[in-house]
Amino acid sequence: MAEKQHPVPAYGLAARDQSGLVSPFNFSRRETGETDVKFKVLYCGICHSDLHMLKNEWGSSTYPIVPGHEIVGQVTEVGSKVEKYRVGDRVGVGCMVGSCRSCNNCSQSIENYCPKMIQTYGGTYHDGTPTYGGYSDVMVCDEHFVVRVPDSLPLDVAAPLLCAGITLYSPLKFYGLDKPGLHVGIVGLGGLGHVGVKFAKAMGVKVTVISTSPGKKQEAIERHGADAFLVSLDQEQMKAAMGTMDGIIDTVSAVHPIMPLIGLLKTQGKLVLVGAPEKPLELPVFPLLMGRKIVGGSCIGGMKETQEMLDFAAKHNITADIEVISADYVNTAMERLAKNDVKYRFVIDVANTMQAP
Repeated sequence: MAEKQHPVPAYGLAARDQSGLVSPFNFSRRETGETDVKFKVLYCGICHSDLHMLKNEWGSSTYPIVPGHEIVGQVTEVGSKVEKYRVGDRVGVGCMVGSCRSCNNCSQSIENYCPKMIQTYGGTYHDGTPTYGGYSDVMVCDEHFVVRVPDSLPLDVAAPLLCAGITLYSPLKFYGLDKPGLHVGIVGLGGLGHVGVKFAKAMGVKVTVISTSPGKKQEAIERHGADAFLVSLDQEQMKAAMGTMDGIIDTVSAVHPIMPLIGLLKTQGKLVLVGAPEKPLELPVFPLLMGRKIVGGSCIGGMKETQEMLDFAAKHNITADIEVISADYVNTAMERLAKNDVKYRFVIDVANTMQAP
């Protein structure tokens, strides 16, 4: 199965229907334009949203779909007006490949909130053609939406930072939860949560991991550096911790009660949701009124902040914990991801295992 809308041949993995199963897909990329960067994809992380999109669980998927928005590689060609990158540079592309570049949000470097933001895959580009993601051998992207991966960060463990990393870094900064001495809870120790713990600790924050799995206590504290661990299903533990946290970042993408989390907040505390459950959550208003508490949200970050996040990660040696897989293992990886059977991020070795026949 192939489509031929552009001159640059590309090869990847695509799902054709809501089964979500991926298989080889021949397609094409546009030629390298004046402000474009073309790069060979070396690694691509697997995000939980890939699973949602493959199976159309958010109702917005169009097929065929080539997932992947945690993409890193090496530049092979640059357009004549590209200023920031040269052939051979180590680069990455995250969750977006375009925006209007002229609205108020774009002017404030929060292109991720642009009404015309173009997703890296499953979207429609300026020329009307579909966007395809990083489960593929080559990418072409406007340099504005490309970031530089610092030399000290290995590419495989840096890939998930382009989604998971910025998804946690941005709300910590925006909601003022990056100040030394504050107490922040991280709900869920998965692909998002584990990097959130690392970023918060590097910012000097006291971190408590909140989880339904008692078995994750040791790894949360010993492996990731959390200060404390709270089992959310243990009523005694939750009661003892009420009113102790300045903020909570909730990474859970399944439907779950947030009333107990609001109870953990101090007066004027902030609960920030970064997971995306399929169905609405129940929001109790009375506890918000009585503590002047805030429930907010956050979605990735702008390009300037994404580069800032990578530079911060390099300075503090923050990487994702990954399991590197081959391209032919992706369907199995999706089954495992649905069961939360990964520590903590699958990363596809694209360069060595995804080659066109």
